[in-house]
Amino acid sequence: MYDNMKGKTLVISGATKGIGKAIVYEFAKEGVNVAFTYNSNEDAAREIAEDLEKRYSIKARYYPFNVLEPETYKDLYKEIDKDFDRVDFFISNAMIYGRAVVGGYGKFMKLKPRGLNNIYTATVNAFVVGAQEAAKRMEKVGGGSIISMSSTGNITYIENYAGHGTNKAAVEAMVRYAAMELGEKNIRVNAVSGGPIDTDALKAFVNYEEVKQKTEQASPLGRIGQPEDIAGACLFLCSDKASWITAQTLLIEGGTTFNTKC
Repeated sequence: MYDNMKGKTLVISGATKGIGKAIVYEFAKEGVNVAFTYNSNEDAAREIAEDLEKRYSIKARYYPFNVLEPETYKDLYKEIDKDFDRVDFFISNAMIYGRAVVGGYGKFMKLKPRGLNNIYTATVNAFVVGAQEAAKRMEKVGGGSIISMSSTGNITYIENYAGHGTNKAAVEAMVRYAAMELGEKNIRVNAVSGGPIDTDALKAFVNYEEVKQKTEQASPLGRIGQPEDIAGACLFLCSDKASWITAQTLLIEGGTTFNTKC
């Protein structure tokens, strides 16, 4: 158990599956109330919220949100304000894949501005607007913690990942700038950079099996990352145990980036 987390509120984008779902459960175990977004599967969101409340006796609410329209964060937070009297943690987690990244996912010579722009919108712009709105509310309660999801694909080569990797590098830079300017408000800002994590998003890669195999070979732990690995790191960064950590990128990658043999 982490001290001083019970009764606080987490806002997170995209939590009906994968990493986001693991995060809301990890925080709810600590008594943290959760406000999370979903893109299209309202039934899944409802089931998660009901399960969280039943298991952990916390408040859980879900809201529709399209990460390709980050300006709507302002209206989203107004709805959250109706249900919660405080915001302590914000995690920018939602991402896009599939049709929205056509032209952004592929070899360098196949990249197109539309796909790249969509990835930038969902990665950097969404982080900026979501964090701005969260920070306004965190200031009222004396501070908080903001996290952006990132990926080691911005420091190691992953086939077809140029569009995502360069935008993850961009959001990590934005995290550092935000940390410098929000520190005086006692708001810490960090990034959590995962190696390949076994999620639906990874399974959407055309070379998923190859990526999984190479990750297992590269990691001295002999396995691919799981959503719970990322969730635990996020919980730590939001806790008082990380009170002097800001403007950093925490690598959760099973030792894979050091292994040059694979």
